This record gives sequence, structure tokens and C-alpha cells, in this order.
Amino acid sequence: MSRRRITRRAALAGLAGTLAAAALAQVREERPIDPTAKRNISHFTTQNWQDHFETLGKVTIVADTGARCLHYWNADGSDYRLYPTSVPLTDELTRLGYTEVVRKKVGPDWTPTASMRERDPTLPAYMPPGPDNPLGTHALYLGWPAYLIHGTHDTRKIGRRSSSGCIGLYNYHIAELFELVPVGAQVRLI
Repeated sequence: MSRRRITRRAALAGLAGTLAAAALAQVREERPIDPTAKRNISHFTTQNWQDHFETLGKVTIVADTGARCLHYWNADGSDYRLYPTSVPLTDELTRLGYTEVVRKKVGPDWTPTASMRERDPTLPAYMPPGPDNPLGTHALYLGWPAYLIHGTHDTRKIGRRSSSGCIGLYNYHIAELFELVPVGAQVRLI
């Protein structure tokens, strides 16, 4: 019968593994996964523009608040892109329907609405462009007042319900989309 020798290094590695497993189990117990929450990329499904618009002819965007993604088509439908997004915190903050891009801005400034400041009195009255601005580096203003498609410096928000009504994208995605989307592009939020 052979004796197996356990080295100090093997014992320490085993102990570290056991402690790590215990820590992970504790985290899982303290923060259970919400079974109703959709995860980001795994729930993306492609959309057909024909399901939302009668004609293309111009740049088209569909922001899917359920799947937390934005669909883009160029004017002739030959270029289709899909971006992960953040979406409004609640259904009450979510505006659904048809609109269009009415203005574009690089380096947007931000003035929280009265209802935003009522919900969170710590919000500033105004925030200039910059790394702390929640609108990120670029913004596409929609035909509805105070509703935008914009970037975010806080990348943890993407794939989550985290906005006060806007659709948020990673800054590098909104920069790309900004170059592709003209004023007048048709938009639908579903």
C-alpha cells in the first residue's frame, strides 16, 4: 500500500478552494437571482423592420424595452445592427410608440426633469457635458420631450432597467449609431 504525501502547497490550495466555494455559496444565498429578469445578450432576437413600419426608405430604429436592445436598419435595409441597451426603471416611466429623431448632440448637457428631481432630490439642477454626465458622449433626441437615446459612462446600466425613460447605450455604441442616424430617422419603442 502506497502512502500519499500531502504537501503544504497542496493543503493551502485545497483550503483556498474550499473557502472560495463557501464564499460563492454565501453570495448566492444573500443575492438570489431574479428568475423574471431577462439577461442581456442571451435574450436578443432579431427583428424585421416590416413588423413595425410600412416602408423603410429612411434610417429606422426599434428599441425593444423587453429584450433591452436597439435594432438599427439603414435606409435600404442592407445594414442591420443590434445594440444592448439600458431601459426605463418602471413601466410608468416607459413611453412606447412611434416617434423620430429630431436633434443630435455631441457632448450633451443634462437638466433633470422636475419628476426626476422629485424622485431623487440629490440630483443637480444642471450638469454640463463631461464624464459625470449621465447622457454620455452623444445623444439622439426624440420627438417626445425629455426622451432620448444616449450613451452612458456607467456601463453597469446596460442590460438593466436603470433609466428615467431614456434608452442608454455604451458610449462607443452611441458614437457609432450617432454617425449612422440622421435627424428624421423613424423610431419605435416597443
